[in-house]
Formats: sequence, C-alpha cells, structure tokens
Amino acid sequence: MTGVPALVIAGPGTNRDRDLALALAMAGADPSIVLADQLVADPTLLRDARIVAVAGGFSYGDALGAGNMLALDLRVGVGEALAEYVATGRPMIGICNGFQVLTEAGLLPGALQKNRGLKFLCTTVALRVESTASVLTSEATVGDVLRVPINHFEGNYTCAPDTLSALQANDQIVLRYVDNPNGSIDDIAGICSEGRNVVGLMPHPERAISDLLGSADGVPLLRSLLASASAAAAA
Repeated sequence: MTGVPALVIAGPGTNRDRDLALALAMAGADPSIVLADQLVADPTLLRDARIVAVAGGFSYGDALGAGNMLALDLRVGVGEALAEYVATGRPMIGICNGFQVLTEAGLLPGALQKNRGLKFLCTTVALRVESTASVLTSEATVGDVLRVPINHFEGNYTCAPDTLSALQANDQIVLRYVDNPNGSIDDIAGICSEGRNVVGLMPHPERAISDLLGSADGVPLLRSLLASASAAAAA
C-alpha cells in the first residue's frame, strides 16, 4: 500500500531531513527529500505532495540570519506554487530551522531570535498541547504533556503585541513549553496559520518516535499530520 506522498525540503546545512523522512515513513507517509534548488528548478514537485515539511538544521550556515536564505529560495523561487499548495489546505510544517524558514518566508507570523542567555540548547523539554485545531495536533488532546527534544540557538519566539493577541484569540498557539527553556514569548513552542494547515515548532517530534530514543511522544503529532493530509485529500 502506497503511503501519503510527502516532500521533505532541505538546503545546504540542513541535518534533520533524513530523520524527518524516516519518522514520516514510520507514521505512514511516502517521503522524498528534495533540495531547495531542485524545487526551484521544478516547482511541479509540489503538485502531488500531500505533506510538505521543512526540516531542521542550519540551512546555509544561518548566513544572513537563521532560515533567511532558505526562506528566500522558497519565497522567490517557488512562492507562487507554494501559495497555491497552502491554499488547498494541505499540511505544511517547519521544524526548528524549518520554523525559522516559515516565519522568514511570511508563511507564519513573528520571528525567532537568540535564546535567552545566548546559550545553545540541546535537551528534552515538556510541551503542553494547547489546541487540537491544527494539522499537527488534531489527533492529540488539549492538556497532553509531551516529552520532545530541542536543539537550537535561535528558538526564542517573538512577535508584536497585536500579533500575540491575534494568535491567542484565534487559537493559533498549538504548543507551549511547560518550563520555558529559551525565553519565547507566552511560552510558545509552536503556532499555526489562520488556515490551521501551516505549523511551525522548535521542538523535534521526529526525534521522539520510540521509547528507545527516550520518548515516543512525537508519534501523535506525526499521526495527526498524516490524518490531516488524508482529510485534506478527501475534501
């Protein structure tokens, strides 16, 4: 049986693309890793995808700011095709550097800045599910606490006061840190777009897919993604 077609977008310096592809495959997807320049050369690769995921790492070595160069690839190279993809309601997620890319590309509000204390963080954190009205949390339960790793230096989410008020009012904050590790405003670990189908988060659910790895708490999030992709296809 063929899995749900998924594109994992990577760029120079990305280092979580294979982890993410494996995790998606374990959840029931049929993932393909595509480099940004390949996607720019052939935007039709988005046509058959039912999930698009921007992997974590340090794309372009964080030149000109974390995620900025890869965001430029997407915004300029495939902006129209990506906008058409998102408009269909199909899921798109960005994890860690991918979250930075989505904000830099204008697909999600706000920005990611250097962690409080200017320290690189590599640890496991507790996340609380705040909303199930997103493609990444639809199969979870509000109030669930998930143990998921983080691995970042610029994971401190920030936004203007009116943007924060809108995120709160529209139920767009999908994950919060139980014990804020990086200074993110309102303890935000992950947000979604107004359309609910674009999600960015700093923690790595693809690294929490088995108790042998320390936690399997990323599995419900990945299953949500697959369920949302199937629902979007049916609609």
